[in-house]
Amino acid sequence: MTQSAPAVLPAQRRVSARPKVAVLFTSPTTVLEDIARAMRLADYREHLPPGVPVLLKINISWQHWYPACSTTPWQLEGVIRTLRADGYRDLIPAQNGTVVVDSFVGEVNNGHKVVLDAYRLRSIHLDVPPQRWIPYTPKSKLLVLDKIFPEGITIPEVFPGKSIIHLPTLKTHVFTTMTGAMKNAFGGLLNRKRHWTHSVIHETLVDLLAIQKEIHPGVFAVLDGTFAGDGPGPRAMRWHVKNVLLASADQVAIDAVAARLMGFDPLAIKFIRLAHEAGLGVGDPSQIEVVGADIRGVNFRFRATEETFASRGQKLIYWGPLKPLERLLLRTPLVPWAYFASNAYYNGFWRTFVGRRRVRKALATPWGQLFQRYLREGPLASP
Repeated sequence: MTQSAPAVLPAQRRVSARPKVAVLFTSPTTVLEDIARAMRLADYREHLPPGVPVLLKINISWQHWYPACSTTPWQLEGVIRTLRADGYRDLIPAQNGTVVVDSFVGEVNNGHKVVLDAYRLRSIHLDVPPQRWIPYTPKSKLLVLDKIFPEGITIPEVFPGKSIIHLPTLKTHVFTTMTGAMKNAFGGLLNRKRHWTHSVIHETLVDLLAIQKEIHPGVFAVLDGTFAGDGPGPRAMRWHVKNVLLASADQVAIDAVAARLMGFDPLAIKFIRLAHEAGLGVGDPSQIEVVGADIRGVNFRFRATEETFASRGQKLIYWGPLKPLERLLLRTPLVPWAYFASNAYYNGFWRTFVGRRRVRKALATPWGQLFQRYLREGPLASP
């Protein structure tokens, strides 16, 4: 049976004219308190109705720990601790695997499980039983998803009627320039055929935001830029210590501010511009109220034009001369070749010859030492 959307007030369908994005600079000794402050500066309680269960959409871009790649343990703990302090009791951590990422391994290696165990929470893994996916007919006019999936769109059965907090990190992406709150829905709302949408990824992210506004009573994001990733993300990046946190109920605005911090023109990024033009959020920094830190003049000067061997091959299929073969290569029994190639490159070659050296250096930083403390001792605060 097709899932109908819960009632949504008109004000939730279109955002206010001047959304608020909280930006704070933080440190390993104050990060939990700073996350709470950022959430409250962004008025999160006004956007998450009391008494409604809250999904925590964790980001795992790689099952191995790599700085800036996936939700950090302090980001997860800070959000859980703040929600509980403010009376939100029904919290549901949500993980998704992909054809190349094992979310069960990833939540251990990235320090998520040690936090969740301490707070007596257990992840639901959206791509495996007992989780179910149900048909859903969006009320919004979609850009591409109904064409990519003419047989019908499905969403996780657990999603409708619950609020959601996205937990992305500050990093670049080979397909979308940067990845943040809007991209974090890509793993949650699409099943393992999500790679079918890569050739129209920007339009897909806009469609997913429209669906979120229909099915979730509240949507919020807390973005971690303690480590930030520059280059051919979301995995093969150069990491930088940037000590920054962002929070907002406007998924477009938080991505726009994050993009500007990284040194990009937000409205030059297609998914931000399309969402802004559709009235799904505000992507023009001049129309966004930034509270907390003064970020005027901050420019990380990140680059998103670099490629890896794997991303060059993918782009040849999605937008290059191999485009006529896209369906054959990615939607037929031949598709395992792509998974094998990605695993061989990232988990084999790149991680062995580049990534491990960078990880060792990252672990020597204060944030890297904090990460190791989580793995050894668990959460910073008493649950």
